Amino acid sequence: MKLIGILSDTHSYWDDRYATHFEGCDEIWHAGDIGDYSIIERLQEIAPVVRAVRGNIDSGTVARKCPEVLSFDIEGLRVMLRHIGGYPGRYAPGVEKAMREDRTGLMVCGHSHILKVMPDVRLGLLHINPGAAGQSGWQQVRTLIKLTVDSSIPKGLEVIELGKRGR
Repeated sequence: MKLIGILSDTHSYWDDRYATHFEGCDEIWHAGDIGDYSIIERLQEIAPVVRAVRGNIDSGTVARKCPEVLSFDIEGLRVMLRHIGGYPGRYAPGVEKAMREDRTGLMVCGHSHILKVMPDVRLGLLHINPGAAGQSGWQQVRTLIKLTVDSSIPKGLEVIELGKRGR
């Protein structure tokens, strides 16, 4: 059983509550638009494993150290982590095909700043967009997600609201 913290779209913004809410997590996943690489370094102080992909605003060190897409297994669950992914019924070009070929069971993406957790019954997977954790963008409320993966099943999903953007 693994406890996972998920965030996206920090845009170089650090909030000490990331550490508070992700304390005890086995892994933290960042779904892109990291901004400054120091965000990843600070997340590495919280959890033993940090997985991160670059987003469309990322350059420099973030672009060099973070791939565009990560596919990996955790507790028997195949995960795809990317920044621009779309959502069930409206995936970005090539994403649905990649998930089918990868046999993805959990898709995590960011980019839209819109919190979405929804099943894709057609592909047999769970789609998660944790919304935006940073201050940049148009989202009203900044959000994080925590969930547990146990024997290939994601469960116990918790949405954490960090308050309104700009506060």
